[in-house]
Order: sequence, then structure tokens, then C-alpha cells
Amino acid sequence: MDNYDNKYIWIIGASSGIGKALAKNLAKQGANLALSARSKSDLENLKKELDEDTPTREHLIHPLDVSDLASLNQAAKTIKSTWPRVDSLIHLAAIYNPSSFEEMDIEAAHKLININFGGTLNVIHIALPLLKDGAMLREEKSQLVICGSVAGYCGLPNGQPYSASKAAIINLVESLRAEESDLDIRLISPGFVRTPLTDKNPFPMPFIIEPEEAAERIATGLLSSRYEIQFPRRLTWLMKILKRLPAPLFFAITKRMVN
Repeated sequence: MDNYDNKYIWIIGASSGIGKALAKNLAKQGANLALSARSKSDLENLKKELDEDTPTREHLIHPLDVSDLASLNQAAKTIKSTWPRVDSLIHLAAIYNPSSFEEMDIEAAHKLININFGGTLNVIHIALPLLKDGAMLREEKSQLVICGSVAGYCGLPNGQPYSASKAAIINLVESLRAEESDLDIRLISPGFVRTPLTDKNPFPMPFIIEPEEAAERIATGLLSSRYEIQFPRRLTWLMKILKRLPAPLFFAITKRMVN
């Protein structure tokens, strides 16, 4: 894909944060968007805004919960029957509840894993046939884009089980890209972006960026050949270096982060 003009793109997790900013970015570049998230009212407000700014494009809303496979299947069927194809599916939906192990709400932790990792499995399950059908209608590959996080690069204090869910997603997408060579599989690895999720963090966040900047980096990256779209680079490379340190040094550093 070398541009977004008249492309058909489904964004899951579009109601706020990076997803909302990305929807506005891609709509301005000529994309037709299907917008999904749990909040129907937020999606309706976003669609109204997009319809006013890009009245010649066909924007749809499909409220759903990624942990509910039936709601995903229904949305996929409706989109398939409405649009001629799906060029790209971008999955950004996730929840985040930072805590230490001692203070962890175990039920909330299981819910987080079910939504973040289980939801990603559900999205992939419905995406593969949908995108492959679209790819058959044109020469270029359809895109499947999954959002990981730099939090998944290595285990950090007070980030679990969110960090663990993102580590699992990174591993999953690597496997998926190896298996599905007929699709354009991409991984997004954001650092700190100012969203309702990061607003929960009680600590200063280095190199934090705004959702609009994150959206621009994603939109630009998806038109490139890069597998991983990571930002901000200063943070992502620091985290990758941290992961590769010898274990004694790695744990000496991470233990200092506890407080």
C-alpha cells in the first residue's frame, strides 16, 4: 500500500487515544474507515466529526468487545457485506491497570489478559479470512496491523500483567508473520503516548508524545516496508538495550525502578 486514498481500513480501538487520532489522520488522507470500540457514543461522535471533514468517504461504526468473538464476527460480516474489500485492519484496543503483585486485583488481571491477549487472538481469527478475500480482489497484500508496546520488550516493575500481555502479543505477531506470507503483517510498538491509559501512571514518563504525533508515525510507517513501527525511537532503543544487558545488571537497574 503506497497511499490511503479510497482505501478501506478497519480500526479496532478507535474511540480515544491513538486510535481516534489515527482515524482522523487516515480520513484526511482519503481512507474509508470502519470504526470499532466498546463505546458506541464515542464512535458516533467520531463518525460525525469525520463525516463533516470528509463527506465524500464512507465511514462506518461497529461497536464491539474484542473479548467477545461473536461481536467481532458480526462486525466482520457486516463490513464484508457493505464494503467491496478490506485493505487494512488495525487493532489497537487494550486496557491497562498498573499495579504491583502485592496489590494486584486478580480478577482485574485475568480480565486484562483476556482483553489484551485473548482479544488479539479473536481479532486475528476473524481478520485472516476477511483480509485474504480482499487481497484476492487486487494485486497488493492486505495489511494486518497489531499494537504491541515497548512495555512488552522486558519485564518491568508495576507493569504486570499489561507488560506480559504485550510480550505475548509481540511473540504472537512474529509467529503470524512467519506463517502468513500472503498478508502484510505489521507490529506497532508505542512508548509513552498521552492517552487515558497513560494518565493512570503515577510517575514521570520519559519522551512522552501526543496521540497526533503517534498517529502520524503509524500512518507514515504503514506506507513503508518496516515490520515494526516503534516510537519514540529514543525510548524504544533504550528499552531494547536494557533487555540485552547481562541479567545481574538488568535486575540491578529494574529493582531501582520499583519506587
